[in-house]
Amino acid sequence: MSAPQATRTTALHAGAWWLWALGLATAASRTTDPLLLGLLVGVAGYVVAARRTDAPWARSYGAFVKLGLVVIVIRLVFAFFLGSPIPGTHTLVTLPEVPLPDWAKGVRIGGRVTAEGMVFALYDGLKLAALLICVGAANALANPARLLKSLPGALYEAGVAVVVAMTFAPNLVADVQRLRAARRLRGRPDRGIKALLQIGLPVLEGALERSVALAAAMDARGYGRSAQVPPAVRHTTSVLTLGGLLGVCAGTYGLLGDTGGGYGLPLLLAGLAAALAGLWLGGRRSVRSRYRPERWGARAWLVAGSGIAVAALMIWANDYAPAALHPPAVPLTAPVLPLWPAVSVLVGLLPAFVAPLPSSADRAGSGGASRGGRRASDAVPRMKEPTQ
Repeated sequence: MSAPQATRTTALHAGAWWLWALGLATAASRTTDPLLLGLLVGVAGYVVAARRTDAPWARSYGAFVKLGLVVIVIRLVFAFFLGSPIPGTHTLVTLPEVPLPDWAKGVRIGGRVTAEGMVFALYDGLKLAALLICVGAANALANPARLLKSLPGALYEAGVAVVVAMTFAPNLVADVQRLRAARRLRGRPDRGIKALLQIGLPVLEGALERSVALAAAMDARGYGRSAQVPPAVRHTTSVLTLGGLLGVCAGTYGLLGDTGGGYGLPLLLAGLAAALAGLWLGGRRSVRSRYRPERWGARAWLVAGSGIAVAALMIWANDYAPAALHPPAVPLTAPVLPLWPAVSVLVGLLPAFVAPLPSSADRAGSGGASRGGRRASDAVPRMKEPTQ
């Protein structure tokens, strides 16, 4: 089916983007093959390039990619100077070793640097970088305000804190880019330590202005009010929610562990049911009004299902043929791209073809969300009067 133009009614549910990205991140956590990790990053980047808007949160993807590169460099530097637990026979260089006391056995500074240890550190850093980039893809594609509207009423207060934290980094990146462009237009340098120090104060001022605007919007719309519910309902809500979450943790451990597959799935389903019941009861104390509820349509199922399918296929591949997903560092061998795990990763490209296309209004006018904090109040739905 052809993808329609994104409107208020056809826009994809923000939770679908997060499920898709978390599925890719789960797949990345199951392999150290640099070719598969590069393919996962390429899939995420292609979908972001095809479906992101010009909103402030959409511009943060490049920052996550740079952060992933920084993580790789830091991991290699640590392996170079502090050594690696992987033994090797190919010595690259021998550094002067610093003598350490007896209580620091197992830790060294300097010494022999092997090619096997550096390759192992590179694979490990690539895995963490791929995880960060997949999370960055979710930040670039999912509107945090729409995600907040979709949360259950019991999680609304925590959701506001999470959304404010999620929007801080994208808005910070947008402010830095805007100020650097202004300095270039005025003939001033926009790089270096001096320019960074001069940009820091306006960026801090803009963050404070957005905080004040958001606080005023929350106060004007009655944030923090809650309806009166009987004590028995509150206690039942706590028991169901905490018991359900414990059941989900135990069931997940049973499914991922070598033993416990027999009780893992039933316990996971029972925990999910109890947690959902607790969240439904907890939502009775929320007094917010939903004027335009977020809809979960067929395209949202396809997007979320593609990410879940990639994660499930990679977990199965890790159990069926772990050697194909974890190339050894000892002995040194060239990584090989396993065929069917690579095909399963390509399933993650489905959102690039079925998700709604960004509208021209989103591409042209969404950048105004960061101007003077005028759109900061969009993240706070209106409240209705609590019932007596």
